[in-house]
Amino acid sequence: MKVIGVRFKSSGRIYYFDPLEFVFQEGDGVIVETARGQEYGEVAQVATEVEDTVIVAPLKPVVRPASEQDTTMREQNSAKEGDAFRVCQQKIEQHKLEMHLVSAEYSFNGSKLVFYFTADERVDFRELVKDLASQFRTRIELRQIGVRDEAKMLGGLGSCGRVVCCKAFLDDFHPVSIKMAKEQNLSLSPTKISGLCGRLMCCLQYEQSCYEEMRHKMPHINRDILTPDGIGFVVENNVITEKTKVRLNMPDGSIDVREFHYTLLAKPGEPLPVPPVQTANAASAPMPEREPAQESAPADAPQAAQERNPDRKRRRRGGRGKNGNRPNTGAVTDGTAPQQNAGINPGPRPERQQQQNRTPGSQTANSGMPPQVQRQGGASSPARPNYQQRRDGANRPRPNPPTDQKRQ
Repeated sequence: MKVIGVRFKSSGRIYYFDPLEFVFQEGDGVIVETARGQEYGEVAQVATEVEDTVIVAPLKPVVRPASEQDTTMREQNSAKEGDAFRVCQQKIEQHKLEMHLVSAEYSFNGSKLVFYFTADERVDFRELVKDLASQFRTRIELRQIGVRDEAKMLGGLGSCGRVVCCKAFLDDFHPVSIKMAKEQNLSLSPTKISGLCGRLMCCLQYEQSCYEEMRHKMPHINRDILTPDGIGFVVENNVITEKTKVRLNMPDGSIDVREFHYTLLAKPGEPLPVPPVQTANAASAPMPEREPAQESAPADAPQAAQERNPDRKRRRRGGRGKNGNRPNTGAVTDGTAPQQNAGINPGPRPERQQQQNRTPGSQTANSGMPPQVQRQGGASSPARPNYQQRRDGANRPRPNPPTDQKRQ
């Protein structure tokens, strides 16, 4: 349904009316029909579509847009409200009534004058009404309001230094209890949590839903909890920082109080949750570059390595030299202990040397050659001394084993 919102006071509640065929802008004056008759109001909300559940039936239509004459009449009534307030204040003092006058308000057509007041107890103001009716020659109505409504009408500055919320933007009052102050860990001193009206501040209700949500997420106080540093005891919850103070018993017997984010805690026996910050960092971390596969070494790799380091000598592991002969290491064939080998490849073992010496014709064929063993095929190999490498790195020769008597 298409409706417009109309407000009768600067900080009053918004009421919905049917705009009919009229088109209004925000701030325009309108004349509408209310329970108190025709009233002058200002458009606070342009025509919008709202649900039927929001509208209070029956929905009344707009009488007409306010003209210049209507605006002038409204200004004249506002000017007379100040005089009516001063007269009523004098009458209250004359009758010695325990009541505090708040404001006076004329209706749009001037047919009724309403006085708003506050009082601690019930007040008998029948004589006061008679005096006011004879003074103003119109219908008089006195309404008792609460202290919150008084602060809404008068306004003022709150403890935060700004205009009180009820005067600035609040359309209606919401219930506020001392339980909200306790759950928000506020001081329970009345002077710190009370507003200008003497009641609990309306701003306690703004963050209550957030505190209730965090109370279900964070661990309960005076309970055991599992932390990254072990099992501890919950001491305090801070909803603002979303951290929990835990008392831990250290291995050395001391007691330490530490703070943890509530997402890093778990009940004893359950696994610790993964912190969302580390998960986000791991997801945003760049993937390591993949190393390219090693290609086969080219044929000129040894030459290229020697060009990079010309002082490095090429090392040959095992095998024979160019002529197929191994260098002579000074091995002996007379059965005595071999000397310390200073070369790379030691000579053959003595058993193998003696077996080669027993070969027929070996001494005559090699009579003019140096003391080495002639292998079959004409290739000579040096005798290799046997040695034992100990843990201290020193190479010491072992004694020559006894000669095999059966083979001799």
